[in-house]
Amino acid sequence: MFEATTILACKKDGEAVIGGDGQVTFGNAILKGNATKIRTLYNSQVLAGFAGSTADAFLLFDMFEGHLQNRKGDLLKAVIDFGKEWRKDKHLRQLEAMMIVLNKKHIFILSGTGDVVEPEDGQIAAIGSGGNFAISAARALNKHSNLSPKELVKESLQIAGELCIYTNTNIKILELKD
Repeated sequence: MFEATTILACKKDGEAVIGGDGQVTFGNAILKGNATKIRTLYNSQVLAGFAGSTADAFLLFDMFEGHLQNRKGDLLKAVIDFGKEWRKDKHLRQLEAMMIVLNKKHIFILSGTGDVVEPEDGQIAAIGSGGNFAISAARALNKHSNLSPKELVKESLQIAGELCIYTNTNIKILELKD
């Protein structure tokens, strides 16, 4: 697990939302509190977020966007191609980063070993050191409230930021709606 951030994504009711905190940690010190770890890809049709090394994440974002371009925005095919490339290349396997990518139809976690994982519920995914806090809060809120996906992500990240020392409450959110 990366002690670097918290990224949470939710896909439901025709919406896709991703959020992340702003804390950048170096060892036991906070280097920056307002970093942006989420972005839109492929003409704002795909959302992505990363946890781990920033330099590695920028490389992975660029590579993944290339696969999206080659597959004309087909997220499922792009993650499969990307996972294969990540797994086959011995240098890429050394990268210390994970990603969540989603659109209104699919949500995936891309791991540093080239694994492509679709969440069991197909709706909520989290990565980073505060990921377990955020996903626990998100699952409970999803089950026991009528929050919109955006509200669910924001509230869950707020909870994670209050519990995880590697996560803050400087939350940024991106969304795709019908």
